Amino acid sequence: MMKRFLLASVLLGVLCPCLPAQSLYESGELHKKAPAVPAYVVFAGDTVRFDRQDFHERLDRELISFTYMHTNTTLMLKRSARYFSIVTPLLRQEGIPEDFKYLMAIESNLDPKARSAAGAAGLWQIMKSTAQSHGLEVNSEVDERYNVVKATVAACEYFKEAYAKFGDWITVAASYNAGQNGIERRLEHQKQDSALNLWMAEETSRYIFRLLAVKMLFADPQAFGFDVTVPDMYPQIPARRTVTVSGPVPSLVDFAAENGVTYAALKEANLWLRSDKLTNKSGRTYSISIP
Repeated sequence: MMKRFLLASVLLGVLCPCLPAQSLYESGELHKKAPAVPAYVVFAGDTVRFDRQDFHERLDRELISFTYMHTNTTLMLKRSARYFSIVTPLLRQEGIPEDFKYLMAIESNLDPKARSAAGAAGLWQIMKSTAQSHGLEVNSEVDERYNVVKATVAACEYFKEAYAKFGDWITVAASYNAGQNGIERRLEHQKQDSALNLWMAEETSRYIFRLLAVKMLFADPQAFGFDVTVPDMYPQIPARRTVTVSGPVPSLVDFAAENGVTYAALKEANLWLRSDKLTNKSGRTYSISIP
């Protein structure tokens, strides 16, 4: 019986290909086509126009990509209210254009647990060497790349250093992907003053246009076929009490129990705690959130 049903389904799809498509369309599962490439996009105060055919096609590719990456795009939209509410005030405080929150989005899909094959970690996908050079602690017990506030401040320091070197925010964004030295060498070799006009590895070349496309996505998700409304978004993290520790914590399991929470809840609220203990041989002071 099952075999006959499957065969009938296949034949129906072959003989009447319009029926499945129509069914998908009526159910809302078939997304509309990707948004059209606009005349321009403003990023961090700079206007990028798409009257050049190569610019037009490069943005078009990213608009199509975001339209049809259903899982990642939907989750990113749902997470945005939670993490933008933390990061945006810090960007303002540090003098970084608010549009750089979209860079964080394309780095990690707004997943605070994200870790790349190359070892970049956290919402900002910071490499260990970069983290340590910007004051973040990274070891087997503590990894502050997973601390949203501290990692954002470290990223801002990087952006300010890069802007002092390049004087162009889009080039700063490109350097976050390709490295400041790499971008500097290319600018000098190709006699350009903006990363937009560089011939680069495809990943970095696409990075800039992904950044512009994701800004469009957050401005109008429905244009991409996504109906994620405010009630669908994950709520902001509620205010938590913190416990300050300046010595060792031999067992975070016991510490959690003493503070009335499970070990799992404690770890979820403090992703930067990477072990089940906090040796703290250097006598640092840590603030541990209690959910």
